[in-house]
Amino acid sequence: MPKERSVKKSRQHVEVQKQGIQFNRGLGQHILKNPLVVKSLIEKAALRPTDVVLEVGPGTGNMTVKLLEGVKKVIACEVDPRLAAELQKRVQGTAMQPKLHLIVGDVLKSDLPFFDVCVANLPYQISSPFVFKLLLHRPFFRCAVLMFQREFAQRLVAQPGDKLYCRLSVNTQLLARVDHLMKVGKNNFRPPPKVESSVVRIEPRNPPPPVNFQEWDGLLRILFVRKNKTLGASFRQSNILEMLEKNYRIHCSIKNIPLPEKFDMKTMVLEILAQNDFAEKRARSMDIDDFLSLLHSFNSSGIHFT
Repeated sequence: MPKERSVKKSRQHVEVQKQGIQFNRGLGQHILKNPLVVKSLIEKAALRPTDVVLEVGPGTGNMTVKLLEGVKKVIACEVDPRLAAELQKRVQGTAMQPKLHLIVGDVLKSDLPFFDVCVANLPYQISSPFVFKLLLHRPFFRCAVLMFQREFAQRLVAQPGDKLYCRLSVNTQLLARVDHLMKVGKNNFRPPPKVESSVVRIEPRNPPPPVNFQEWDGLLRILFVRKNKTLGASFRQSNILEMLEKNYRIHCSIKNIPLPEKFDMKTMVLEILAQNDFAEKRARSMDIDDFLSLLHSFNSSGIHFT
């Protein structure tokens, strides 16, 4: 009879299983079990002894305890009270206990305190809203090293012309420098997710670009609904023209600008596109400077997207 291969489990996971804690896939609970990957994440964050670190989704604390060994303080945000209690128990009575600040709740609904660096194996379903919560957080943090689903990570770093280039790519790269650091296989997690993962470093641009983000995102929403269409075709849609005309009339009313008798929003929009050589361009191949130039052209003519 061939010998059965023994499955090695970390001491902490054995303890968790003894206590009957089941990981909830619905909450994105895929615990990072490989200590080499944990070590690599922490190294790539280039932490300092004086740093305050934000960790989201600490789970059973495999990465938390390693972070606590080298920094001033760790703020751990955990939505599952069972795992939060397990983490609290893990550091109880040790020198690490006073350095851990545990927040039990949804990180998207929580007010984040000051932190220097964010290091996290994120629940993948909150990836997009959490990235923008981070990038709009003040005061500025130094960097974030985050684990994402592979395709999401590829979207973050995608360049003009790439298949995965999208509104997420442009918005993130407007506000931050983004680098893909490494790939992480699904077998490094317990339970293993259905998808492969990647680690990304995000470094916010400080100072941020001088642009109204709501205006900017309003423009991108229009262009990336059909990123392969020409801009001339995208701006011919009646619902978009109605929205722009409504905003333009409000702008004229506030600025006391009289509207011409035969005012036509479609003609005005297409003229702006033609004058700036944008009519035949497509969102899929435009870079951040192109989008900034387009937004400026519209705004300087009184056309707004919020």
